[in-house]
Amino acid sequence: MTRWIDSWLPGSSAGPGAGPSGAHRGERFGLPQSGPGSATGFGRRLAAITIDWLLGYLIATLFAGPDPFGVQSNLSWTVWLVWFLLTAVPTAIFGATPGMTIIGLRVARIDDAALVGVPRALLRTALLGLVVPALIRDDDGRGWHDRATRTIVLRTR
Repeated sequence: MTRWIDSWLPGSSAGPGAGPSGAHRGERFGLPQSGPGSATGFGRRLAAITIDWLLGYLIATLFAGPDPFGVQSNLSWTVWLVWFLLTAVPTAIFGATPGMTIIGLRVARIDDAALVGVPRALLRTALLGLVVPALIRDDDGRGWHDRATRTIVLRTR
């Protein structure tokens, strides 16, 4: 069901009768119901971002030095920055983060362009890093970060 606030988001389908015809996620984009190329659910996306976050945490602790949990430590910001780079750069170039690759997902533009691109990847990652935009989703499973950048997350296997 489309809400009034969705009308200002790019890629929004707000308006009378603008919702999906109801059969499955991604139907309005011509995506299959299941299997490769279908819109993914929340669980797979959560697993992928968890892998990315843990990888970012591991890399950040390597940079933080011998006492990463000290009183003056900026570990949380270091983790966020490493995660941001680990997410934005591969998404812009390859359309998938390391966690997405492991889980079998990729980010695709809804206008069928080959690459997500740097501006979209940076905006998408920044909104994803705020957490709340990713939790508010539409009928296709796209969060506000995907709607604002006109992207969708697809299964690759």
